[in-house]
Amino acid sequence: MTAVREGTALPSTADPRPRRGRTVAGWSIVVALVLLVSFAALRVAATGPAAQGALDPEGAGEGGALALAEILREQGVDVSVYRSRAEARAAIDQDATLVMTNPYTLTDEALETLMEPAERVVFLSAGTHLLNTLKIGENATGALSEVTPGCDLPEFAEVGSIRADRLFSPADGVQACFRNDEGAAVLVDARSRPRQAVVEGTRLFDNEGLAEDGNAALALALLAQTDRVVWYVPNFADSDIEGETVDTLGSLTPPWVTPAILLLIAAGIAAAIWRGQRFGPLVAETLPVTVRASETMHGRARLTAKAADAQHAGEALRDGARRRLARRLGLAVHAGADDVADAAADRLRVPRGTLQEQLSGPLPHDDAALIELARRLEALEDAVDDSIRSAKDTP
Repeated sequence: MTAVREGTALPSTADPRPRRGRTVAGWSIVVALVLLVSFAALRVAATGPAAQGALDPEGAGEGGALALAEILREQGVDVSVYRSRAEARAAIDQDATLVMTNPYTLTDEALETLMEPAERVVFLSAGTHLLNTLKIGENATGALSEVTPGCDLPEFAEVGSIRADRLFSPADGVQACFRNDEGAAVLVDARSRPRQAVVEGTRLFDNEGLAEDGNAALALALLAQTDRVVWYVPNFADSDIEGETVDTLGSLTPPWVTPAILLLIAAGIAAAIWRGQRFGPLVAETLPVTVRASETMHGRARLTAKAADAQHAGEALRDGARRRLARRLGLAVHAGADDVADAAADRLRVPRGTLQEQLSGPLPHDDAALIELARRLEALEDAVDDSIRSAKDTP
């Protein structure tokens, strides 16, 4: 029997193995990277189009509306700018016109409360949800050529011609001005109080485009009909959407359900570890046939080409582009073409009607039109990617 000297340290089997330490460190790095990417994605998703100051009455950049506010003041109109809906509502009286861009940061109830004391309300931009809420009309495809008012409203009598980049289809009883066969650029609803007007003025009334055609005259016709203008600027700091209590699966189930589910999950994990250890490590086995994803894609493409179904291929291209654009713009994966077109137009500051035509317009009927659609969709995705990268790089 071998003797061991007193004080001699014996090797411990409890010492951590270097390989296990490297594994734990590697998984820690992966978890940290996942958390960092998730945080960055949430920051990007929470960045709204108004962060660039589109039609901000105090914005001096190309997309601001400081020039329009100053012209109104020169015409004797008192322009008051508010970024709080409570302060804006308190400032509204019978001699004031409430002006705002698309209030995407407010719920329908908050918007109704804000508009309640007003006699006149002018929306300088509108999304699909706002049009449905106001019941004033719908989106229309196409672009507007140079046109005159074409309606009997007296405030537009002295307005010259304009070139709008978005059209609307009016609802029954709504007056449509500056129109052609496809739609109208200005909708005025005088059926009830308050009197509402909707126009896509992102390019018409900003500091860069206000001096073109009859844009300034149209702005005065819409906003200078009263002595005062209460200009509300929607922003996330004044939003009431995040404060809502939304019913979740956890709030609708009894209190004992969640602990029971967690206990079942823990039992399942323990059973999987227990049963998995009995069979030893997994063994990789080569299957008789391996079908690559690229071969499946090429096979479907050949079937589509053989059938000469350009419309089916075009719809597939649009569906993929809509899904990718929705993910990049922070929308739901199954967001509709109108919502994607709204978000992309706000991000790129381009005519909204052109994007809607690409994402939901007529489908191609031949190969040449299909190739052109594919090129335009690819260019749109590249432009959105460049815009997102530029926004991230801007301090």
